[in-house]
Amino acid sequence: MTSIYIIAGEVSGDTHGAGLIKELLVLDPEVKITGLGGPRMKEIAGHGIEDWVETAGVVGLWEVLKMYSYFKQKFTATVTSILTQQPAAVILVDYPGFNLRVAKDLRTKGYTGKIIYYISPQVWAWKKGRVKTMAKVLDLMICIFPFEKDFYEKSGLPTEFSGHPMVDRVVALRRNWERERALVGWFPGSRLNEVKRLFPIMLQAALAIRMMHPQVRFAVSAANETLAGHLRQMADDAGMPEAKTWIETGTVYDLMQRAQVGAVASGTATLEAACFGLPYALVYQVNLLTYIAAKTVVRIKNIGIVNVLAKRDIVKELVQGRLNSDTLAAEMVDLLTNDVRRRDLQEDLAEVVATLGHGGAYRRAAQAVIGALTA
Repeated sequence: MTSIYIIAGEVSGDTHGAGLIKELLVLDPEVKITGLGGPRMKEIAGHGIEDWVETAGVVGLWEVLKMYSYFKQKFTATVTSILTQQPAAVILVDYPGFNLRVAKDLRTKGYTGKIIYYISPQVWAWKKGRVKTMAKVLDLMICIFPFEKDFYEKSGLPTEFSGHPMVDRVVALRRNWERERALVGWFPGSRLNEVKRLFPIMLQAALAIRMMHPQVRFAVSAANETLAGHLRQMADDAGMPEAKTWIETGTVYDLMQRAQVGAVASGTATLEAACFGLPYALVYQVNLLTYIAAKTVVRIKNIGIVNVLAKRDIVKELVQGRLNSDTLAAEMVDLLTNDVRRRDLQEDLAEVVATLGHGGAYRRAAQAVIGALTA
């Protein structure tokens, strides 16, 4: 029986890990899956998966430092577990701060099984020199963006482009709806710490927009009811109790198709918005210490993956000091009132999305894993 240990440390990684596990089980129903992940991976793989993503999915240097002892203990336990089990392969899903250290430590301690990385860490944006280390400890990189294949293979790391899983998800979730004119969608993120930074700015921007265009409406989709409760409290704290009526739960993909324009927190959701053709602005704001630390290692101009893929500015990026209620309101008003710009943006987004493959991403990733195991 083939055994595989898989590690995902964020909600998005749990989604991708679950999709990959499902296809692996189709190709080899006898494969044994263990590891760290979230509820979706656990649902498919069973009790061999420890659900830790709610704790592990913190964002920001300061937030990680506050949990240093937890991550140190979990790192040691994970490496020990892998060395004890000796699975045929270890699959690392994104989450580079933890996963790359695990890969390196496993090799240092003599693990000889396959180490496969799925969902490339964005080393092309930071610490490109780390690719040489990755080439020494990894057996295969499975990437979801087309330009990454050449990037990794230049360093001698075998790489497969599986296509982006979002293509399949968008096809399943697409509705034939017309966008609701004058509806602004707020997407402040799925993590509480980023929501606390972004949603108050969105609330103040909404007031400014209403002063200029009273007919404009707003909606915000919370990832879950707990987060929705925090959003309602923030609306009360801002003296805007009426904003509580904007809050929806679990409708993010529908709202991306209903809204005429939107503001989307940096991350996976920006690509999802592009796939659904939402004209949007990217918004990003973190702890100052985290931002300064990031600026010392980031080697690219843009943080939005859509702009990176396009190799030019398509989506407006309102980042850190450039993000406030006035700049956000101005960008939303321009997108709402400038029909030509809005249409051009949607065409640009469609061109970028077309480079991501044509479906079947998880199946190709699973086939790449099986191929590596049998090579």
